[in-house]
Amino acid sequence: MAKQNMKQTSHTVASKASKILNDGRYSATSKSVAGSALAQTKPSKKK
Repeated sequence: MAKQNMKQTSHTVASKASKILNDGRYSATSKSVAGSALAQTKPSKKK
């Protein structure tokens, strides 16, 4: 069985990554890195 990734992005970094993804001025590479950062955040508990 594969080991689960325990790394998690902080709220501050996740917020900045979200802004990068929503801004058209950044390159595809920057958006890829931002997406990777968001993929490592904790899931929201809101339902």
